[in-house]
Amino acid sequence: MTSYSLHPDTWVDQYADYLFNYAVTRVSDAEIAKDIVQETFLAGLKSAKNFKGDAAERTWLIAILKRKVIDHYRKINSNKGKAEVRMSYNSSSDEDGDWLEEQVADPFSVLENDEIENEELGLAIQNCIDKLPKKQARVFKMKTIQGISTEDICNELGINPSNLWVMIHRSRTALMDCLNQNWFNV
Repeated sequence: MTSYSLHPDTWVDQYADYLFNYAVTRVSDAEIAKDIVQETFLAGLKSAKNFKGDAAERTWLIAILKRKVIDHYRKINSNKGKAEVRMSYNSSSDEDGDWLEEQVADPFSVLENDEIENEELGLAIQNCIDKLPKKQARVFKMKTIQGISTEDICNELGINPSNLWVMIHRSRTALMDCLNQNWFNV
């Protein structure tokens, strides 16, 4: 069996482009991908003493990168139990504040403090969730409302993380469309 060694001084030249391309296809944002690659290199340096030489340097760095991508998605999906429904009418926008969960914490929001409107919105969200395909609704509830980990959901449903994130994306898009038709335009 071949024993591999680390050469951190060559990482940027040898692996930065490859790792960036890998990351950008998973997060769809060049700036975030650059940050994740930098975090990967930093984590690699910090854990170099744990490198056993069983895998090639690039393979080891990709394993770290995969964990960083997972951490990125965990971070952006860590607001558990809150409906992630777009408030914007512009479906192409991913700007800060477009998601309801980012608006809910605003103590000066009139909508947040209106108990009747919140109850009606909750019912509208539930009605829209009920219109989702059964498996999408289940995945959305497990991840977004119940806060179950990606790994646990994948194991329970027999799907891989990519399938999970596709279902979450489709659920959010369908919920946004449903709420735009049945709540925001009323």
